[in-house]
This record gives sequence, C-alpha cells and structure tokens, in this order.
Amino acid sequence: MHAYANPTRFLGVARPLAPWLFWIGIALILGGSAAGLFLAPADYLQGDSFRILYIHVPTAWLGMGGWTGIALCGVMQIVWRHPLAAVAARAVAVPGALFTALCLATGSIWGRPTWGTWWQWDGRMTSMLVLLFLYLGYIALASASAKSGEQGGVSRVTAIYGIVGAINIPIIKGSVVWWNSLHQAPSIGFSGSSIAPSMLWPLGLTVTGFTLWFMAIVILQMRAILANNRIEARLRRMARG
Repeated sequence: MHAYANPTRFLGVARPLAPWLFWIGIALILGGSAAGLFLAPADYLQGDSFRILYIHVPTAWLGMGGWTGIALCGVMQIVWRHPLAAVAARAVAVPGALFTALCLATGSIWGRPTWGTWWQWDGRMTSMLVLLFLYLGYIALASASAKSGEQGGVSRVTAIYGIVGAINIPIIKGSVVWWNSLHQAPSIGFSGSSIAPSMLWPLGLTVTGFTLWFMAIVILQMRAILANNRIEARLRRMARG
C-alpha cells in the first residue's frame, strides 16, 4: 500500500505511464466508437438511437467508479494516513464530475427519442444528478482545504464527506431494480449479458478506452498537484528565509 507513498517514486512511474494510458485510451475510444456507429447493427426496438450507449455507459461507469475511488482514498487518508491518498482523491474529483455530467447529458439525449422527454425524475437519473452535486461539493471543499494549506489539499472533513457520499453509489446501482423506472434494467451482470455480441464488443472497447483515458487524466492531475505543492513549499521557505 505504501510502496509508492514517496512522491518521487510515484512520479518515476507516473511520467512514462501517463502517455501510454492516454494514447491507448484514445485509440480504443475511437475504434470502439467507429465500430459502434458503422459495424454494430441497429437495435430492433430503439433503432440507431441506441448507439449513444457507447459513450453513455462508460461515462456512467466512470462517474460511479470515480466516487468509489474518492471514498477509498478517504479511508486510506484517515486510517493509514497514506501521503498520496489526498492527492489522488483531489485528482479524481474534476474528471469524475465531468464524466458524470456527460452521463447525464447523453442520457437526456437518448431519452428524448426513446421516452419522449429530455428529463424524468426517475430513480436512476435523480441519483446520478445527486452524484454530480456531490462531486461539486467535494471540489469546493477540496479547494477550500488547499487554500488553508491542508496536506495534499484535502482536509479530514473533506475525506469523511467523500466516504459518506459513497452511500449514493449502491443507490444508483439498485435504483432500476428497487423502484419503478423508465431506465432499462441492467443489461450486463455476473450471469451474462442480454446485449447481442455484435453490439457488445464495441462497448468493451469504449469502456476500456475511457477507463484508460480517465486513469491518464488522474495521473496528470496528481502530477500537477504535486508540482504545485512543491512550488508553494519552496515559496514558503523563501518567505521565511
């Protein structure tokens, strides 16, 4: 757990890794999107409107996965005092919020021809909107922590907020099962998938591509935060001297 707690050791791995993750992610996103648009057959009920799932599903997965990462980093920060946990959590917040917003936007675009409305106060959509507000609150708290000089830019209160906010993740996951929902039931589970293989493999490419791209963005964010922390520490030492 503490193998890469040293920022110098972490940066030694992060510098060469980030470009690989970024460009492989981009290639898989483009390849999967092209396959989804031009090779996958139209859905027998939704027609071509279903093709937005190649963007919608990865953004939904990463919106939820990002907050799960924030919660885990919060636990590591509070329990094990991992020196990079706060930096990682702060780095996840902005891309996590962006992907959550993209999930809501693509869901609304898909909902207009499918449901006849841009928005419905459905359990899944409402809980995803709550997740976006949680992200915005976390970003505000982390920003305030950074200005107050907290180590890593995330205070203990902010870390607890991230942990408590994770309650919303199982609510998002179970919303289509627990309540009457316009949103379709889960299509992929441990027992298999109800999506035809000809439609499923491009989704695998875009999910993998967006995940790698997300990881690259988080690593770049962490590098920027660490660099900024070093500059601020140097300026403080110069001011004292």
